[in-house]
Amino acid sequence: MEMIAVRSDAITAVGYDPSTKRMRICFQQGHTYDFCNVPLDVYNGLIAAVSKGSYYNQHIRDRYQC
Repeated sequence: MEMIAVRSDAITAVGYDPSTKRMRICFQQGHTYDFCNVPLDVYNGLIAAVSKGSYYNQHIRDRYQC
């Protein structure tokens, strides 16, 4: 999975595999988490969000558990 560096106080990089709908997020504190069955529009929303941390908290956190 290709990781894309992002500008964020909370997140350093994001990756997405459309064939499996798996998203990986690397956080500033060094943790990396995978999320499963993530719709493409949720991934695109995170990439496009002005505040990636807020988008993560509102649309991804505590959802899409693997």
